[in-house]
Amino acid sequence: MITITIVRNVERVIIRFTVSGHAFHNDPGKDIVCAGVSAVTIGAVNAIEKLTGLVPRSYAKSGLLKAEAPQSSDPKRHDQVQLLLEGMIAALESIVEEYSQYVKIQETFVEKGG
Repeated sequence: MITITIVRNVERVIIRFTVSGHAFHNDPGKDIVCAGVSAVTIGAVNAIEKLTGLVPRSYAKSGLLKAEAPQSSDPKRHDQVQLLLEGMIAALESIVEEYSQYVKIQETFVEKGG
């Protein structure tokens, strides 16, 4: 199963997210669930960099993606990052609706900045 963990602070700002595991919906290379989750999450990291100029810290290997939302003192850029991440979550929720036996989303909350 793929587990997506969204970490927010108490103000509901997304701090980071982690995607771990494999769906095992089909053979490697044919697994539409893994492909969909990967496309959405890696696409979000790339979109943040391309559209805001801010570079998220991220780490990826087979079955794992960790990414931190980049910080900005510019409120507009901060809001753009958050909008892109919320869009990512909305797209992932659509995948969960169809394939909940293969992927789940969980949210955790930390103290500000944690």
